[in-house]
Formats: sequence, structure tokens, C-alpha cells
Amino acid sequence: MESDGTPESTCNAVVPAVATHNNFSTNKWIKLNVGGKIYTTTIDTLVGREPDSMLARMFLQDAGGMMPSERDEQGAYLIDRSARYFEPIINYLRHGEFVCESHISIKGVLEEARFFGIYSLVTHLEEKLGEQEQLVDDRPLTRMEVIKAIIQTPSITELRFQGVNLAGADLRKLDFRNINFKYANMSRCNLSHTNLNYCCLERADLQNANLECAQLVSVRGLCANMEGANLRGCNFEDPTGVRSNLEGVNLKGACLEGSNMAGVNLRVANLKNANMKNCNLRAAVLAGADLERCNLSGSDLQEANLRGANLKDAELALMVTPLHMSQAIR
Repeated sequence: MESDGTPESTCNAVVPAVATHNNFSTNKWIKLNVGGKIYTTTIDTLVGREPDSMLARMFLQDAGGMMPSERDEQGAYLIDRSARYFEPIINYLRHGEFVCESHISIKGVLEEARFFGIYSLVTHLEEKLGEQEQLVDDRPLTRMEVIKAIIQTPSITELRFQGVNLAGADLRKLDFRNINFKYANMSRCNLSHTNLNYCCLERADLQNANLECAQLVSVRGLCANMEGANLRGCNFEDPTGVRSNLEGVNLKGACLEGSNMAGVNLRVANLKNANMKNCNLRAAVLAGADLERCNLSGSDLQEANLRGANLKDAELALMVTPLHMSQAIR
């Protein structure tokens, strides 16, 4: 379309070759009064990008038969909608890009876009809101959010953080007794001096987490991923005799130095390159465990079950009690 010299505010708009209503031409400038705020635009802007929208039908009789709304004292067409949410819509019609100030609700703009029938914008905003909701869902919980959940949960009710994202959270010195963390993402968490007694850590991701001096009495950590984790000085032993179950756990490269692991079930666990110096492993079950290059020097393995364990290149110096062949042979 050739310009007649009148300023235009559209960009790459698809404009009908002929558009008539009350002698309007597509490059005619008009005023809209939306919720008390005046907008100056052209018919081209209102009809070019979304010719089937309600806005277009207001000014193109042939497209839908709607008459323009009443006018105010200045001659602006009155539209009883929110100016706050209309402005991003009119700008979208002008240049085809959605631009919205941070203080304006995208959900509010979406509702106005639906009202005006700007369906290309509706689709874009629905996708954008979906992405935002996904980001919110994936965001790790903070220390304060976790504490709030603990405080608000009655003591007689089981608190479940199953599958929750806690990656990198500072959770040190908190009381998590009896909480269900199954499948939770706790990688890089600071859980030092935390009470995790009787917790469910089954298949939880604790990779590179700091659990130094944590209480892990009777914990259930079947197939949990604790690769590279710091478990120095932890206590796993339950005085009542209930074993902590870490069967199939991944403790590759983890530090367990000085931990009390008496009676712990570490059957078929991956303990490659783990530091288990000076650990109490009395009556622990290490059958089928991979202890290749594991440092067990100074540890107490009295009555421990090591049958079928891989002890290749393991460090067994200065052990508290001698390792009997019957412990390591099937």
C-alpha cells in the first residue's frame, strides 16, 4: 500500500486492498478511549494484523457488521476495557511483537486478547504462561519455604517432599525426622548437622551434597545417588538395632571418614574411590559391594559381611580387627 504522506504506526502489517465503513480508509487516524486512556492509531493497525478480530469488525462493516462504539466529547471511540492490558495489545498490532512491562500481568493481557479476538497473540501468551509455570515448578525450594512447610504440618501428619526440587538449598541443622524425600533432588544441598533419622531417601539425588555430621539413624536410602557427597562423621547406628538400608546406593568418591556405620546395609553399593577411613562398620553388610580403591584404613570391619565384594586395590591398612577370609568369600 502506498503512503499518502500521513504518518503510520504499523510494521509489516497485511492490509486489505479496500476497506470501507462510514467512509473510513485504512490509513485514517482515529482515537480510542479505552478505560479513560486515549490511544491514537490508524484503521490499518486495527485491521491489518487480525482482520477477523472484534477490533477489526468494529471499523470494517463488511467484515462483521459491528458498529463502532459511542464516542466521548473529544470524538474518541469509547471501549470499556482495561487500559493497562490494552496497551501491550495495541503495540502488538502495530509491530507484531509482544512487549510487556514487568509490572503488567501477562494473564491480564491474555484475557483482554481473548476478549478482542486477537488469536495470534492469545496463542503466544498461552505458550509464554506455560513456560513461566514450568519454570516456577522447577525452581528449587528455599530454606524458608521448607521451614514454613515443616511448621505448618501437624506432627501427626506425614510430611512428604517426594520428588521435590531442593537442589543447592541450605538446610543445615534442621530437623527432618520421618520425612519422605523419595526421588527428591537434593544435589549440592547443605545438610550438615541435619537430623535425617528415619527418613526415606530412596532414589533421592544427593550428588555432591554436604551431610557432614548428619544423623542418619534407620534411614532408607535404597539406590540413592550420593556420588561425591560429604558424609564425614555421620551416625547411622540405631541403638534399637534397626539397620539403615543403603542397598544399591551410589557412594562413588564419597567421603564417609569417621562415620558410625555399624550394621548398615550396603549390599551391592558402589563405593569406588570412597574415603571410609576410621569408620565403624561392625556387622555392616557389604556383600557384592564395589570397594575398588576404597580407603578402609583404620576401619572396624568385625563381623562385617564382605562376601562377593570387589576389594581390588582397596586400602586395608591399620584395621582395628583383622579381615577374615570367611568374610570375603562366598
